[in-house]
Amino acid sequence: MHMWLCVYFGVGACERVYTHLHVFPSSRKPLVLEGIDLGACTSKWTVDYLSQIGGSKEVKIHVAAVAQMDFISKNFVYRTLPFDKLVQRAAEEKHTEFFISEDEKYYLRSLGEDPRKDVADIRKQFPLLEGDIKFPKFFKEEQFFSSVFRISSPGLQLWTHYDVMDNFLIQVTGKKRVVLFSPRDAQYLYLSGSKSEVLNIDNPDLAKYPLFSKARRYECSLKAGDVLFIPALWFHNVISEEFGVGVNVFWKHLPSECYDKTDTYGNKDLTAASRAVQILDRALKTLAELPEEYRDFYARRMVLHIQDKAYSKNFE
Repeated sequence: MHMWLCVYFGVGACERVYTHLHVFPSSRKPLVLEGIDLGACTSKWTVDYLSQIGGSKEVKIHVAAVAQMDFISKNFVYRTLPFDKLVQRAAEEKHTEFFISEDEKYYLRSLGEDPRKDVADIRKQFPLLEGDIKFPKFFKEEQFFSSVFRISSPGLQLWTHYDVMDNFLIQVTGKKRVVLFSPRDAQYLYLSGSKSEVLNIDNPDLAKYPLFSKARRYECSLKAGDVLFIPALWFHNVISEEFGVGVNVFWKHLPSECYDKTDTYGNKDLTAASRAVQILDRALKTLAELPEEYRDFYARRMVLHIQDKAYSKNFE
């Protein structure tokens, strides 16, 4: 079996290579995969079909009055709608029924039965749709973590963030533009946890975020049937250019014991990383006991020590 890999090396730069499946995903860079058999979903999942088959089950959604959603300031509200009503509203530009405004945007990120304990899996939450979609088989079944059903209004833009697991973004219907940033550029993204404070990545406020101009962006366009491989720790910002339906498939590419057992979303830092951050916080509190001149001196020595001992020399 073969497929086309569309490899993105920079803004607008795309090279197609014909390759065997077994070489994937040895690369730790984003890839757009074309020509994969995803089942009947790419032709069947119309607004009418999803409204009928998905039923009237209540789903929790994000509702925003603006297109650029911000998870840091929470410029949206959570509401519930029957699934069929959500699909119909999300496909509209203007709404006769609405929560905030007639041009509000909707975003569904499906959840497990109990979001505190259960991961999302489209095969469980929407069993009547299971037979329509085939997941790419690039990992062992025991590595599977979750499959997240996503529905977005036209124009909706999700905040830049990273996940700790490898995942596929399967673009079932509609078009998306995805901008990615390497983990090596985290220092330029003004992070708050796993999320960037820079909302407008196309026209950023460089007076407020001057370092952002140093971040190298990787950009691709996804059409129905395309699959984007997003390696763990790669930052991504997603814009739905049309009403669209997608499914994210996450899997554990590291041993299970590396991950936080309480994580149902796939975005909690690895347990060793969390411990290291806690240790660092304690070290910084200890440094705060010193006079400013000494605190500055020893903090800089610590940074140099971290760079020497922990920074990798194996990446570009």
